[in-house]
Amino acid sequence: QVQLVESGGGSVQAGGSLRLSCAASVNTVNIRCMGWFRQAPGKEREGVATIYSSFDATYYADSVKGRFTIFKDNAKNTLYLQLNSLKPEDNAMYYCAADPWPNTCTIQRTAFPYWGQGTQVTVSS
Repeated sequence: QVQLVESGGGSVQAGGSLRLSCAASVNTVNIRCMGWFRQAPGKEREGVATIYSSFDATYYADSVKGRFTIFKDNAKNTLYLQLNSLKPEDNAMYYCAADPWPNTCTIQRTAFPYWGQGTQVTVSS
């Protein structure tokens, strides 16, 4: 069983930055696929970024490439998402997800066995 707890959300103006954290209850060395997803009101959940440690690979949605960075600190058992140059369209609840034994780890994947409770990001114009 893996428990995930997100933090770091908040309200910022357009152009601002936030860093989201996702603390895992187990050693993240053993979680080969982790990712960030978001859901805006009235919209479906979408993949933002994933990190596949088996292949040292990261994947990003086109809408966030060059602005967001996903990274993992195994010493702290924490996954991060650095959000820069935020836009109003980034408004959403952001969720962390994890799969210790993935077959794939792309942002198109929506089924993960473990999810956090979410943290809200609000960007004002």
